[in-house]
Amino acid sequence: MEVIVIGGGASGLIAAGMASARGYRVTVVERNPRMARKVMITGKGRCNVTNAATVQDCVENTPGNGKFLYSAFSAFSPQDTMAFFEEQGVPLKTERGNRVYPVSDKAVDIVDALVSFAKKQGCRFKQGRVTRLMIEDGVCCGVALDNGETLSAYAVIVCTGGCSYPGTGSTGDGYTLAEQAGHTVIEPRPSLVGLSIADEWCADLQGLSLKNCALAVKDTQNGKTVYTDFGEMLFTHYGISGPIVLSASAHLHGAVNGRYCLSLDMKPALTLEQVDARLVREFEQAPNTCVGNTLAALLPRSMVPVMLQLSGVAGETKCHSVSKAQRGAIAALLKNIPMTVAGLRPFEEAVVTAGGVSTREIKASTMESKLVSGLYFAGEVIDVDAYTGGFNLQIAFSTGYVAGNNV
Repeated sequence: MEVIVIGGGASGLIAAGMASARGYRVTVVERNPRMARKVMITGKGRCNVTNAATVQDCVENTPGNGKFLYSAFSAFSPQDTMAFFEEQGVPLKTERGNRVYPVSDKAVDIVDALVSFAKKQGCRFKQGRVTRLMIEDGVCCGVALDNGETLSAYAVIVCTGGCSYPGTGSTGDGYTLAEQAGHTVIEPRPSLVGLSIADEWCADLQGLSLKNCALAVKDTQNGKTVYTDFGEMLFTHYGISGPIVLSASAHLHGAVNGRYCLSLDMKPALTLEQVDARLVREFEQAPNTCVGNTLAALLPRSMVPVMLQLSGVAGETKCHSVSKAQRGAIAALLKNIPMTVAGLRPFEEAVVTAGGVSTREIKASTMESKLVSGLYFAGEVIDVDAYTGGFNLQIAFSTGYVAGNNV
């Protein structure tokens, strides 16, 4: 019996190999001449292949419908992923944050292993673009290609990816196919992406990298803090980026412009009272020094003009002349520099896509459609998305494994 896998990425190659290993004749239809182009650029070309975490950790690091993936993560865990690639001849190493990479630091080794696995299991490969699912009496029985060709099948697995990095072929085709089958598609949006900031002063800090800072995101529609984290971030020409910013982007929904306010804490290890006491001490030790020069001991120098601008304190003001109210304004800013999100950066810059085929219409234990028999989904096309650190590739491997093993 024939199985068609649409998409030769991480989830598609695992799904194809697993289905073929069970005796099905499997054809992978991939629109690009080379497989797994997006895997080639993950981890800046090093490929953060998974995270050496527990199943529960994987669920908790998947803000986009993580609980739906509990069965998939349990069926094919990060430890299973690591064992799989080791068996394919790719030695791995674990780095900071339990991020797992090939020892070679070359993503091509992971891609070659995936393609080799599928080929060894007997999968066939066909270049083409699927434009339509063939559905009869509630059963998916094949696909139609853009060249007019049709391929009959016992089952079809959609592994087309999302919309992020469209240059790799992820242009949202899977959403169109899902809608043809009657599925609900949650509006796709960029995730793990930089944030455009409305405040003009952000551009003045372009290139500044911060470590050991804290970021909080507040939804002004309901007043709730939707995300907090501690770590590194970067100011850019459009706003902010960096690890904690990318993770924050996963929690921004709906019309983003003006809805979300950020709070940047430059001294997360200190209370407001402790920060104020530190300022008192610094000002008393150098009473005749300009406040701008004193603040340079507490902040990156490029941030000093911004802090003075926001606090309304002139940089040439002598420390002994700074009023209690002015000192309080500076202390408050050190603990809470406010920013307003103007928008998410585009799909071209996003690591993953949030949104996709509704998880309510997919069987978590098999990845089969609840609406159409013989139709399966795996990977980023589903409405699931995780933080950085190898979790998104693990989603691809786990869902691909489940779909291929249950077809």
